[in-house]
Amino acid sequence: MVSERIAQTFEPEVAVARVFGKSSAEAIERENQRLAALAQLDLLDSPRDEGFERIVRLIRAIFSIDIGLVSLIDAHRQWYSACSGLSASEVPRGGSFCRFVVDSEEPIVVSDASKDQRFAQHPAVTGEEHIRFYAGVPLRTRSGHTVGTVCAIDRRARSFNTRDLSILEELSGAAMDRIELIHSASTDSLTEALTRRAFKQEADQLISLATRHQHDLSCIVLDIDHFKTINDTHGHATGDEVLKAVVAACRPVLRTGDVLGRLGGEEFAILLPHIDRDGAAATAERLRTVIASQQVQNGSGVVKVTASFGLSSLSIVTKDIDTLLAQADAAMYRAKTDGRNRCVSWASISGEDAMGARRRVLKAGSILFNDRRSTIDCTVRSLGADGASLSVSNSTGIPPEFALLLTGEGREMACRVIASDRQNLEVAFR
Repeated sequence: MVSERIAQTFEPEVAVARVFGKSSAEAIERENQRLAALAQLDLLDSPRDEGFERIVRLIRAIFSIDIGLVSLIDAHRQWYSACSGLSASEVPRGGSFCRFVVDSEEPIVVSDASKDQRFAQHPAVTGEEHIRFYAGVPLRTRSGHTVGTVCAIDRRARSFNTRDLSILEELSGAAMDRIELIHSASTDSLTEALTRRAFKQEADQLISLATRHQHDLSCIVLDIDHFKTINDTHGHATGDEVLKAVVAACRPVLRTGDVLGRLGGEEFAILLPHIDRDGAAATAERLRTVIASQQVQNGSGVVKVTASFGLSSLSIVTKDIDTLLAQADAAMYRAKTDGRNRCVSWASISGEDAMGARRRVLKAGSILFNDRRSTIDCTVRSLGADGASLSVSNSTGIPPEFALLLTGEGREMACRVIASDRQNLEVAFR
């Protein structure tokens, strides 16, 4: 049986320190480096990939088990790059088996979770999922950082020998090879929009030209409304058709020099050179109208499609793609909050919360409220002198004002929410 080295609780600083036998400061630095390596890959919330789907199907077939999983783990959640056998797309990091693999950086095998005091009371064991067997191995970068896991999971207790573990580790290596291939790609294979990485590279060049020659440039972010419901109700094949239909509808509206990229599963960004704020608003409205006219056919009928839009433009303080996207994201979240299928400009919601330059980060944070008695883990996605973008597992119950603690830095800021959706918060520092 493979050695099972597991921390007992999920306190990021304490758990990692216990596994490595290091000081809290060393553990925090190791986690910071791991998150930096994950940020460099830029694959969180990326589109579904058939290469990963093939790997999880192989896991199930090779080991004759119920569930195969390839995941990435940031500061607050385990996000499934591919999953066969479970319906969820992510789980909170604090409630995942795989957090222990990341903390220990070693494989973990649990033959029967119901008889192991570390897992016996876990909801996935006692509840409807009825998990019994778990084998997880690190998804490790070439620089040695564990950014996620590859797992074989079953609803029956079973053994897992050295050969089985070796095969699972080979599949983890194949998943890492696939990650590196995706990272180098420039075009999204499904929609033929630019990948997030290629979009940002193109954006950097266009922003540099706009700044040098002092011409306008604007950014639009659009997110398909209720896309998870479309996938859950009609299936991923229909969801894929919706994505392709949205991109196909956008292209005739855009000019030759405009840049369209797919940032995530159902989120797209458009860069508009030589277009000011008013022009961007007009373009966004035309895009909103044409998308709302789309009707995607599937076996059970017609799926109607709408999208929510956020807009931002170059300014004295907005001079880089990270800040443009952060502002457009915030405006898009407001469009979602206000009822969806609408266009909102950052300028219309910013008020006194003038957003300065942002840098893209991936940092661990904690949201503190209720006189510091309540704590919610979060991942800081972008950070500036006057605000930040945060991701959480569920924003329900988070008050409009709270304190944000940057776990790895010991810094604490008073925050006010200026835009949000179910899993994202845009905050201004008070």
